[in-house]
Amino acid sequence: MKGGLDLTQDIAMEVFTAALVLALKLGLPVLIAAVVIGLIIAILQAATQVHEQTLSFAPKAIVVAIVLLLFGPWMMNSCIEFFNYIFGLMATVGAT
Repeated sequence: MKGGLDLTQDIAMEVFTAALVLALKLGLPVLIAAVVIGLIIAILQAATQVHEQTLSFAPKAIVVAIVLLLFGPWMMNSCIEFFNYIFGLMATVGAT
């Protein structure tokens, strides 16, 4: 082996950890927005005693769409950085 790295358990765990962190970073803004709007709608429905399921779906869908529009470029850049990291690692692993 001249210039490359061997695929060791450390490298595999590093990639796995980076993938999990990326998944959390990408999912949390949407999840937090959905939980917050769901809580607000639940409080309003409890206060007004209107318990219609369709009333909670539309605002959640709208808020999730807005969050995706706002955070979309950041999410895409995070994915691009991760894929560049993975492809750069693939180029060095096992290279001779």
